[in-house]
Amino acid sequence: MALWQFLQSSADAGALAQIGKAEQEVAAAASGDVVVALAHFGCLRAQGADAANYLHNLLTNDISGLKPEQLRRAGFCTAKGRLLSTFLIWRDGADAADYFLLLPRDLTNGLARKLGMYILRSKVKLADVSEEFAAVGVSGPHAEAILTGAGLAFPAADMSVAHTAAATVLRLSATRAIISVAGAQLPALWETLASKATPCGSQAWRWLDVRDGLGSIAAATQEEFVPQMLNLELVEGVSFRKGCYPGQEIVARSQYLGKVKRRMYRAHVAAAGAPPAPGTHVYSPANPDQASGMVVDATPGPAGGFDLLAVLQTAGEQFRLSSADGPALQLQPLPYAVS
Repeated sequence: MALWQFLQSSADAGALAQIGKAEQEVAAAASGDVVVALAHFGCLRAQGADAANYLHNLLTNDISGLKPEQLRRAGFCTAKGRLLSTFLIWRDGADAADYFLLLPRDLTNGLARKLGMYILRSKVKLADVSEEFAAVGVSGPHAEAILTGAGLAFPAADMSVAHTAAATVLRLSATRAIISVAGAQLPALWETLASKATPCGSQAWRWLDVRDGLGSIAAATQEEFVPQMLNLELVEGVSFRKGCYPGQEIVARSQYLGKVKRRMYRAHVAAAGAPPAPGTHVYSPANPDQASGMVVDATPGPAGGFDLLAVLQTAGEQFRLSSADGPALQLQPLPYAVS
């Protein structure tokens, strides 16, 4: 079966972690140009006259001020300030009146139900449109040339959006972009992009997120972290000037009334086997009876072992995976400063 047919028909599209060997695909993402089947993402759409205010009152970022050319990160929290999900959010549709939220596919159904509880009398329609749209990632030093060569616009600035009749391009950085395209248009687009870059599965994209310090909530880590533990405010995913949203008081208190005691860090583990799953505990030899952190995501590293993001106690110096005598975490720098 062709890859695009798998993406269209698989009951568990999130299983497409790799097309070939994961280590080779991660190495390709680390050193060159790749086109990635982002089958691990799903999409929610909010429509209606009150959609902007509705989302603004629920998410951690300013949505009412989101312009049609802007892309933002945001989170949705419980009343206790614990993240249920993180999103990329942008506007599209006629007059850019629709709001799209990109998130892990295995969370879309649950999040649609939880967000739907807040609609009440608002003029909003919220729908899981994961089956209508496909997401394709392009990464590498020639990302702009690859996209423009495929007839797609490349946004001029990071975290911005370009719309064409064929697709919407979300620019994350000068070397990374996500293309949102209607499912019927995926086959031709994939063939074009795959002729210009190495085709990869979602694990390669997750490795890029690990490299860039971009954590995401998984089913196993829901309600485990306040936004600052995931460094969400450091990647402009939290606004401290907007009004209330679920958990806002706790998020603000964590920001202004005390140092966050746990933060997300990047690390490498020299280990074999399968990558540690999100939610795997991390321990410190200094306190072996109590977990000192938790894995956010992990993938094979391009040179072996595993690269991962983990939320760790900021006061710690040494950490080990799964137990106090497990493989040691070798901390690596993030592309932004963590206080």
